[in-house]
Amino acid sequence: MVDSWVNSAERIGADLHVELSGPGGRRAALIRALRDAVRGGRLPPGTRLPPYRSLAADLGVARNTVADAYAELVAEGWLTARQGSGTRVADRTAPLRPAERTPVKAPPRARGPRHDLRQGTPDASSFPRAAWLASYRRALQQAPNEVFGPGDPAGRRELREALTEYLARARGVRTEPERIVICSGFAHALRLLFGPGSGLPRGPLAVEAYGLDFHRGLLAAAGVRTAPLPLDADGACVERLDRERAVLLTPAHQFPTGGPLHASRRTAVIDWARARGGVLLEDDYDGEFRYDRKPVGAVQGLDPERVIYLGSVSKSLSPALRLGWMVLPERYVDGVLAAKGEREAWASALDQLSLADLIASGAYDRHVRRMRQRYRARRDRLVEALSTQAPHVEVTGVAAGLHAVLRLPPGTERSALKAAAWQGVALDGLAAFRHPATDMAPQDGLVVGYATPPEHAYAAALEALCRILPPPDGRRGPAAG
Repeated sequence: MVDSWVNSAERIGADLHVELSGPGGRRAALIRALRDAVRGGRLPPGTRLPPYRSLAADLGVARNTVADAYAELVAEGWLTARQGSGTRVADRTAPLRPAERTPVKAPPRARGPRHDLRQGTPDASSFPRAAWLASYRRALQQAPNEVFGPGDPAGRRELREALTEYLARARGVRTEPERIVICSGFAHALRLLFGPGSGLPRGPLAVEAYGLDFHRGLLAAAGVRTAPLPLDADGACVERLDRERAVLLTPAHQFPTGGPLHASRRTAVIDWARARGGVLLEDDYDGEFRYDRKPVGAVQGLDPERVIYLGSVSKSLSPALRLGWMVLPERYVDGVLAAKGEREAWASALDQLSLADLIASGAYDRHVRRMRQRYRARRDRLVEALSTQAPHVEVTGVAAGLHAVLRLPPGTERSALKAAAWQGVALDGLAAFRHPATDMAPQDGLVVGYATPPEHAYAAALEALCRILPPPDGRRGPAAG
């Protein structure tokens, strides 16, 4: 005889699985099953058991059967029963004998770097918890019942309306809610845009000669060949666009080398898109963070029908939120929604409503301004430390963003990265971002994410960074090991 029961446990707040098997009838089987569950640690001390009437009804046994089983286990010391507190697993002062429980080894603790200067993430300790919680509560309290249904593949209209206003005001984007599609980040956007049925032009995609290898790999997996455009002081050399009908750029702050796309090239790439019937994919990954110059607006404002504008909160708030957006030319909206599907794994509707509230309340703007000041101060500390301890190292790309590029003497990048590993400093070299098919000459350098460390760890991270830099003659000192 084997009976099993899974209790929905509205009154105890936890699921419980019990199997009644073996000789001796239902009472003996229940006593044996509960004793084994406590002995094995599946029911830890303090766990409240279901009322015996509920358990009896679910098991299909008499109430007295459960009541007698509980009473027996109370008498043996396995359970306790108090008026108003219910029946609970007793606290055991004596440890279980080794034969009663198989020891479980704690999982090994992940060992990260001592100093994390990797690019791509904001300071996680600066997430605006209080403001987000306030917005989340308001969103939850005000959410209509249909929020908890399947939803709209385009995303919550509340967020699309908030983004329409915010992006126009802060980034010069011209759009309307019907042309915004919410996604879970930039990578998700690429998968949707280059998936079947999106309507984007087929063929090679022009990209910048330096960029994220992860994105190139994602495109390659989708069958998209990428053609690299060289970079110079004015950004991507868009005059090299040839037969491509789509180009992916980071025009506000080239990633990772830094610097905006020159005004003449911004208009040139729009002219190219109009002439070729092509489209520009604009990755505005850190457009909110400008320090030393007038903010550069989005290229999308020059021609909303020739630019797909892509953004997210991964730099301004946290990549953990998995919230991004696409601002689409009208002709691509239906195709992207079809690619997304009716039951696609969308970003949480409640997170979308919370972000909409955060923007509408002004808390998002306040957080961005606060972080802009903090990151600028960190950038200044980095530049000052290098000017004092490594004046021969040129720092570039620091007018905006969350990272800087340290230009190194030719042939020293690899040794600097080895020294960094020896010192426990996590960062990236420029070579990791170089397109394998580019004809640009290799550039030695380090990409330093000054936003990543928490505030208390930043000074030590800068000291460690300065120790791993090559001396003026390019030779490696003893710090490399």
